[in-house]
Order: sequence, then structure tokens, then C-alpha cells
Amino acid sequence: MEGFQDDEGAGRAPGFPGSTGVAGIAGAPVSQAIDGGWRPPDVAGRNAPPASQPPPREHGPREHGARDYGGREHGAREYGMGGRYGSNDPVYGALDLGTNNCRLLLARPSRRGFRVIDAFSRIIRLGEGVSQSGQLSDAAMQRTIDALKICAGKLDRHQVQRAMLVATEACRIASNGGEFLARARVATGLDIKILSREGEARLAVSGCASLVDPNGDFALVFDIGGGSSELIWLDLTHRHYRGGSHGDRLDVQSAVAAWTSLSVGVVTLAERFGGRQVTRESFEAMVDYVIGLLAPFEAEHRFASRIAGRRAHMLGTSGTVTTVAGVHLGLERYDRNRVDGCWLETEEARRVTYSLLDRSYAERVAEPCIGRDRADLVLAGCAILEALLRVWPCQRLRVADRGLREGILMQLMVEDGVYRAGRRRRRMRERPDFA
Repeated sequence: MEGFQDDEGAGRAPGFPGSTGVAGIAGAPVSQAIDGGWRPPDVAGRNAPPASQPPPREHGPREHGARDYGGREHGAREYGMGGRYGSNDPVYGALDLGTNNCRLLLARPSRRGFRVIDAFSRIIRLGEGVSQSGQLSDAAMQRTIDALKICAGKLDRHQVQRAMLVATEACRIASNGGEFLARARVATGLDIKILSREGEARLAVSGCASLVDPNGDFALVFDIGGGSSELIWLDLTHRHYRGGSHGDRLDVQSAVAAWTSLSVGVVTLAERFGGRQVTRESFEAMVDYVIGLLAPFEAEHRFASRIAGRRAHMLGTSGTVTTVAGVHLGLERYDRNRVDGCWLETEEARRVTYSLLDRSYAERVAEPCIGRDRADLVLAGCAILEALLRVWPCQRLRVADRGLREGILMQLMVEDGVYRAGRRRRRMRERPDFA
């Protein structure tokens, strides 16, 4: 969702039912922001980097900490929307440059939506220390540029015809965020735009909307990021929300009752309270801190009383909930097919949280679904999840290993008209920002 109040504000987003004018990336509408995203250089040289700095062609090694899914179309995962598919259809791209991770997803339209043909994910910790210094560090920027060069190579190798490349919280709050993105463009040829918090939330909820239980009354969709956390409450009794099918999942936007974005994520919370050596006392301090950030939003919208006695569930689209699910399932290595879409009782999720809290840092490193890259951040994420559960008690939590990038791909394909003609397609042309 884009263009909402200030970074600390909460409320109904412009572009939700009953409002107009959605600002997307750096204050521009989402559709305009997408048009400003990466495309191959055309015959006029538009979008081409300076001649002295051509975009890199190397694909880069699969280094320690990289999560590269491979590029074979056979057996690639599909996401449904009810469209058409042809082997000559264009490849679309979505890049999410976050506070902690750099993620790329490439896909082609398919009969059921789109088929992922390549992906890349690497922990780069771009926002490391920014909450204290207010700036991106030289080391963090260099790590990120190294990852972006691999992404540029993949975009080039797959001949991506349209992509949306976005940066989130770290670049939003760092005084040198814009300067860094200009530097990255020279080094990689990638024109990355800063996505507003509202835009991040709106696209994330679109990306995982098919996992919302349409038989429920309310759902809280949340994305615990590295530097911020986006929360969206859905009223599933809304007469315009039909659910239950891949195509109609786009209508989830009409079910948005309220949303907010918190200036806290796993990186910023761990830097504030500590992430390696976490005691019960420091964990409770983290939970209380997050509850304090949630209090104004809850006081305004009173969802705790609205969901009491109703069918309400949570849907988490973040590394925190996928990690919790992986630990709960006892996976010897992370398996997206088992995690994405799985249901947990919230008490099962809490048992994982307190089990991890009782483990040492070394024991968390040894957990297959955590590892060294996440061992100092996982409890901060669990503290944010625990705060959500205390403010809004729900019995069930659904886990999504999908979100912002999938939402970007959906929006690009809908705007290009790659899906069947009809009433829904006409409506989406009128509302390219998913308002």
C-alpha cells in the first residue's frame, strides 16, 4: 500500500474502499512506479546505464548464504490466477531489496497464473547499523551491490522484458539511501525505486492472498521485515470479497479494513535489545516494546473486540513464520513445499518460540531451518509475532513463503493484460494500483 501518513502513522490507506489517489514509489502511483522500473535498453538506449559502466553479465557463484532456486522451468513452482500460457510469453521480474535480504523472482505467465523460472535470495544486511547511524555502511552497500550484480545477470540471461525493482525500509530511512541506489545503478544497470510502506503492504497482501481462508470472518496478514513490519486486517465478511478462487483473490484488496506499518523489524529490534544472548527478561522487553507500537493502532480500530468470538486467523508472510514452521515440522533442511500454506495452531508456534528462547546462540545456529545467518535475528522476529498474538489472540496461523515479489509479478501481468478478458480484467485496468 502506498502514500499513507507518515512513517509512524496508521490508518486507512488512500486507495482503499472509499478513498482515491494511491501514491506508490517515491510518491508516484504504483502503475507509474512500475513503468519506471527496469526494462532492457531499447533502441533509443532508454534505461541503459552509462556507456562507461555496462550492466554486468556474470551470474555470480552460489556463495555461502545465497539461496538460489535454479532456473529450470520443468518442475518450477506455479502460482494461480486463471490465465493463459505460451512458451513464447515474456519473462517478468520482481526484485525486493530489503533491510536484511536481496530477493529476485523471475516468472512467465501460465494457465494457472505464473510459473517461476528462476529465483535468487541472499542475506545482505543492507540496513545493518542504520537505526543507530542513520546511514548505510560502506560494507553493507558493497555486499548488496555484489548481490545485485548476480540479479542483473539473471535479468539479462532470461531476457526479462519487464520488471519492478524496489527497495524498502533500509533505503527509506537511511540518509544516503538515494545516493546508494544511484551508485547501484551505475554498478549494475538496475534502476531500483524506493517503495513506500503502503506500497509494500499492498503488494505483499496481493502476493499471498490465495492463502487467506475465505470461510473466516477476519484475517490479519503481516509481514515481519528487517526494518519494518506491515500489518493488514481483512474483513472477510465484506460483500465485495468473494475468495475461494485464484482469479477472485485479487479482490482481497476490497476486504482491507485497516492497515499500519511499524518502524520495527528483526534487524532493528535485535540491534536495540540484542540478538545473540537473549534472556527471558530481554525477550519480554522486546515484546513489550512492540506492543507499545501496536497500541495506537489497536486503540483506533479495536480489532481485539471485533474478532472476539469470531472466526479469525493470521497469515504471516515473512522469514520469521517460515522459520517457526520449519522448526515445528522438524525439517532437516528447509522445504518450501512443506512450509508454504501450512497451518499452525498459535500455541504450536509459541512452543517453538519458547523452545528457541531456551537454546543458546550456538544451538540456534545448529538448527537446520535457522543457521548462522539468522540465528541472531530469529528471536527478535518471534518477539514481534508474540506481540501480535497477545494483542489479537487467534487460534490459527497460516504460513506463506510468498508475498511482495509475487504481488509485484501479479500486478505487472495484470497491467499487461496477459490474463483472460472479462469483467475482472476491465476492472483491473481501471485500478492498476490494486486499490
